[in-house]
Amino acid sequence: MDKIIIKNLTARGIIGVNKWERDRPQEILMNIVVYANTRKAAEEDDIQYSVNYRTIAKKAQSHAETAGRISVEALAEDIARLCLEEPNAQKVRVRVEKPSAVRFAESVGVEIVRKR
Repeated sequence: MDKIIIKNLTARGIIGVNKWERDRPQEILMNIVVYANTRKAAEEDDIQYSVNYRTIAKKAQSHAETAGRISVEALAEDIARLCLEEPNAQKVRVRVEKPSAVRFAESVGVEIVRKR
């Protein structure tokens, strides 16, 4: 299966358990891999037979900025669902991270895999 990759997509949104995390937007880092058969898209040179990474990126970024989720797990699940709504998407791997959320760590987060 082929991969459509979106690497290090950032958004600023409300996410977290603590009060200070709910008071102001913070950086959210997303990595998305959508699995699809891209052979026909390549043969026909036509994006309609693949998954449009721009569409996925815009949906994920917009959702992350407006969802106000408490956990990265919930946000990752949301993004996976959005990706699988695309007709040609068969499987998705979504990693959502909060940079600088834990002292002495570059970031913390979760990675999930979901199938249609």
